[in-house]
Amino acid sequence: MQFQNLPYKKVYSSNSSKFPKINIKELWEYKELLFFLTLRDIQIRYKQAALGILWALLQPLLAMIIFSVIFGNLAKLPSDNIPYAVFSYAGLMPWQLFAGAISRSGNSLVANRNLLTKVYFPRIIIPLSATLSGLIEYFIGFIMFIGLLILFNIKITWTILLILPLTVGLLITAFSIGVWISALNVQYRDFEHITPFLIQIWLYASPVVYSSNLIPDGIYQTIFSLNPMTGVIDCFRWALLGSSPPSKTIFISLVVVLLILFSGILYFKKMEDTFADIV
Repeated sequence: MQFQNLPYKKVYSSNSSKFPKINIKELWEYKELLFFLTLRDIQIRYKQAALGILWALLQPLLAMIIFSVIFGNLAKLPSDNIPYAVFSYAGLMPWQLFAGAISRSGNSLVANRNLLTKVYFPRIIIPLSATLSGLIEYFIGFIMFIGLLILFNIKITWTILLILPLTVGLLITAFSIGVWISALNVQYRDFEHITPFLIQIWLYASPVVYSSNLIPDGIYQTIFSLNPMTGVIDCFRWALLGSSPPSKTIFISLVVVLLILFSGILYFKKMEDTFADIV
């Protein structure tokens, strides 16, 4: 795909409104650019890798093995009467898409500085493409998860059909964080170093290697639910493994995600016109 074939406007945008918003119609006009940037990100990620796309299988598999040994065999964390390997993988699958999207989004605007300074297009497409580019590894991981269910003789229920709407919710959650970090990283390059540390802390603050049932009810469970990934991972385990459906956690997490998403979009649109000058 050639850039000159894309519907660029050779002017820079101006957010004259005091309440910035996304122009959905304009985003649709640039869908080819979104597809191109997403595909390019995938190609660059695996171009120089000797194992190529096999890393999409190896990364979650190795993480599952390590977590199973440390938290399943040694720490003996409860796993809701499900083999710990399957239990942990059901949490790792959405987590890796989330963590990868945040990591890529954080540096996405800086990495595309040449594109930002040459032509006009909706800048929010860049962190959005960084979020979407993780889908190929995610769906490969999902196929491997089905293999684990068969291997451990775990019954597949109708709730697995909810994987598609849950994936959309997961992408929205990842994008809501990524759009914040991508905009902040343009002005404050410290976020390039903060983001990996944030992801590591977030992993253990989320019910990836342990069950949400370990958190005491009441105020502790409410605070735990403020983590947007709590509701997401609990919903994934419910859909994939038939575990207890999430109660109020999903509603609290949903409200938090929406607040982060809308505030992130507002901040991004407010700063959008300055990106080309300071990137």
